[in-house]
Amino acid sequence: MSVYVASKHAIVGLTKSAALEMASYGVRVNAVAPGATNTEMMRSIERNAVGEEHAEEAQKAFAAAVPMGRYATPEEIADLMVFLGSEKSRFIDGTMVRIDGGMSSNSAQ
Repeated sequence: MSVYVASKHAIVGLTKSAALEMASYGVRVNAVAPGATNTEMMRSIERNAVGEEHAEEAQKAFAAAVPMGRYATPEEIADLMVFLGSEKSRFIDGTMVRIDGGMSSNSAQ
């Protein structure tokens, strides 16, 4: 777990440093931090947590824990990335954008 957490912090630091270095060239650098997303990786996590026979129940329970009551779709993550790469986000630089259905707003986290 400590290596995972360290890698997340490294991404934030690298994003900020690269943004400072590249801003004068007109290059923006941002990071995207997706929460639980409806992918095969989540299916694997669910199966590993409770076993194949209870995976569907785990999916419902995990999704219910998200304040918005569901997982993100891969398309929602892609939409954010397209936005960050567009001129519509031209003044967003050096930040990590969370797309997690409100999980990071949960005071218990």
